[in-house]
Amino acid sequence: METIGQILRNKRQELGLLLRQVSAYVDIDQAILSKIERNERKPTKEMLERLAEILKLDKDELMIQFISDKIAYEIANEDCANKALKVAERKIKYLKSHPVKN
Repeated sequence: METIGQILRNKRQELGLLLRQVSAYVDIDQAILSKIERNERKPTKEMLERLAEILKLDKDELMIQFISDKIAYEIANEDCANKALKVAERKIKYLKSHPVKN
């Protein structure tokens, strides 16, 4: 199972693009992109959108991978992680069907 960083690096290499080319397109430092690819730093949503464009990746699929990485790394060491995910899924369904009114 690939992390967001591995997905980005593999696709960049598959397309024959250099770190400097992709980082210039995304308007970030080459070192930051390198850290993202090594999973030492998390990209922002804006970065992901630009990365999806240049790497010809589906934006929604990339966002799913990004969010799942965030969740997995946050709760991976918790004994009740799987149960918490099931409860969170129910809460998400509830929140979507009962939007908060301001």
